[in-house]
Amino acid sequence: MNDKPVEDLGEQEAASELERLAREIAEHDRRYYREDAPAVSDAAYDALRRRNDAIEARFPELIRSESPSRRVGSEVSEKFEKIRHAVPMLSLDNAFSDEDVADFARRVRRFLKLAEDAPLAITAEPKIDGLSLSLRYEKGELVAAATRGDGTTGEDVTRNARTIDDIPNRLKGDAPAVFEVRGEVYMSHAAFAALNARQAGEGKPVYANPRNAAAGSLRQLDAGITRSRALRFFAYAWGEASEGPGRTQMEVVAAIGRFGFPVLDLMRRFETIEELIEHYHRIEEKRAGLGYDIDGVVYKVDDLALQKRLGFVSRSPRWAIAHKFPAEQATTVLRAIEIQVGRTGALTPVAKLDPVTVGGVVVSNATLHNAEEIERLDVRVGDTVMIQRAGDVIPQVLGIVADKRPAGTEPFEFPSVCPCELKTPVVREVTASGAQSVVRRCTGEFACPFQRREHLKLFVSRKAFDIDGLGDKQIDFFYDDPDFRVRTPADIFKMAATNAAGLKKLKDKEGFGEVSASNLFAAIEARRTIPLDRLIFSLGIRHVGEATAKTLARAYGTFEAFHDAALKVAAGDEEAAAEMDALEDIGGAVLTAVAGFFSEEHNLRLIEDLVEQLAIEPAEKPAASSPVSGQTIVFTGSLEQMTRDEAKAMAEALGAKVAGSVSKRTDLVVAGPGAGSKLKKAAEFGVEVIDEDAWFERIGRGGRDGTRSGERD
Repeated sequence: MNDKPVEDLGEQEAASELERLAREIAEHDRRYYREDAPAVSDAAYDALRRRNDAIEARFPELIRSESPSRRVGSEVSEKFEKIRHAVPMLSLDNAFSDEDVADFARRVRRFLKLAEDAPLAITAEPKIDGLSLSLRYEKGELVAAATRGDGTTGEDVTRNARTIDDIPNRLKGDAPAVFEVRGEVYMSHAAFAALNARQAGEGKPVYANPRNAAAGSLRQLDAGITRSRALRFFAYAWGEASEGPGRTQMEVVAAIGRFGFPVLDLMRRFETIEELIEHYHRIEEKRAGLGYDIDGVVYKVDDLALQKRLGFVSRSPRWAIAHKFPAEQATTVLRAIEIQVGRTGALTPVAKLDPVTVGGVVVSNATLHNAEEIERLDVRVGDTVMIQRAGDVIPQVLGIVADKRPAGTEPFEFPSVCPCELKTPVVREVTASGAQSVVRRCTGEFACPFQRREHLKLFVSRKAFDIDGLGDKQIDFFYDDPDFRVRTPADIFKMAATNAAGLKKLKDKEGFGEVSASNLFAAIEARRTIPLDRLIFSLGIRHVGEATAKTLARAYGTFEAFHDAALKVAAGDEEAAAEMDALEDIGGAVLTAVAGFFSEEHNLRLIEDLVEQLAIEPAEKPAASSPVSGQTIVFTGSLEQMTRDEAKAMAEALGAKVAGSVSKRTDLVVAGPGAGSKLKKAAEFGVEVIDEDAWFERIGRGGRDGTRSGERD
């Protein structure tokens, strides 16, 4: 992780950090929206999004179409049919302080050109911590129910929604011909406790919190299970409507209540920020006695005509914001500190606690983040510690209760070797600023048992080999089963190669049959041919994500060329390193990661074994000869006739390499308006600089409008 302040980031560092943040946020979205199993707190997730937004605000030219700032929710699960929302279901921006709320009101007034003393009514209502649901009614009848999904398309859960008592199959009164009611499916604290007691009694996994339980219960393939889970529903918004049953937020919500839905009785309308904040604190005081989870208060401009004028920005409406509650806290005793090792080798200390209830959730584990945090807190086994939770699966330790420390406690000594059986050395990387990273990592890569399993899950994931029927659960099965003991990617293909013997073993295993086993082996065989970029991504090299893998594949063309270059970089070849460093999106972090990966003997053996099993498709070959073939080109400034992606693709197709920075190896700089520091570098190194018209003339093509330079009116 790059922990450098945003204002200190260079453009290349910023691009790399945005790519990392996009991957991390997408994974958290997947776990939260699709698996109902979040891995970080709301606060930690919000911090990732705020850093992404801050970098994009400083480097707007780096904003990508797949940026988290332009995405809502997560991809729709393949378990369900899909429903496209007539009106998108967007997320809300968050406020974390009274000043943030005041800023929200100021932004609204500024956009609407309202004076400070002009009336502006804003509603305030509890923010239910559940699963968003859209219910479509036609001629008063419920015809479809869909989850938020990615904001544009959701999962069809109509049959399950019909089992919830709070959701009427037919609207009361004189409802519009088409009307979509939106709200939150939730589970009361009492129903949650009863469900977990039943799950535990049947030897099944228990849910971490009511939100996960509600989401998991609604997204069942068997509607009978949903019916048994005592789900509830609050309505607070609407989507498509053939006619509006009111002119304000309050009026429409009241109409929804008359149609037969439970609505929030703590919803109020105010005209000053002071009144909003007072109501926020009133709701916060009532929170513990509500009997269901809320995690903040939502403010909305009341006048629907003003909402329409305000419109939307990115993934959120300008006319609404969620004021989040601070994290909830409790004290308990720390009984042990365990070290967990993730896929990238990061060692994370986890506090094992006497179970304690925090905000309605029983907590027995908490994160201690890293060795520096343990030292800063001076936390020791036996201490009474303060725990904070904000929707966490693993909450955090805030500090110790010093006067309750038992005699004879010893400071915790962070391990210098991995707790795996290899006892591989633990290293601290150096950040771009030259400081040591707080993260300690095991250097074992695939050889480390803790990392190996997670590497295999990445290897078969959708953006890597994408083997149908071989997901996380199946990897766990094949990893643990004594008949298969899959430990490396090559083992997957070797298992399928011995089809008859493997099939005989697998078809009698629980969860498999002859057909499913045959289908799985066929799917594995179908992936023996793989594009180069997917292979590079699948290796799990740190900092080499999907985009970086494509850059490397296009640059080197074949696996042999990439493999040879990577070995040279690992061996300290300065020319090979400079050549790789010149590629766009490649920086010091990627070079260090590639060098580290290809300098480990066990990684090289793993690659050799894997490649023997595969037919690797080379990347698309660029033009063998063109006016810019073999040259290194930098595009800078605000390009007017082509996007950066178009420019890059065009140059690479002509056999050129595109770099993100100017160096003495650069052959040509193509500059649009607003080009700055890169022009100074070009002048310093004596690099030729041309504009877009000259670029199109040089490569013998017209601009975006089909004309050539000199042919414009």
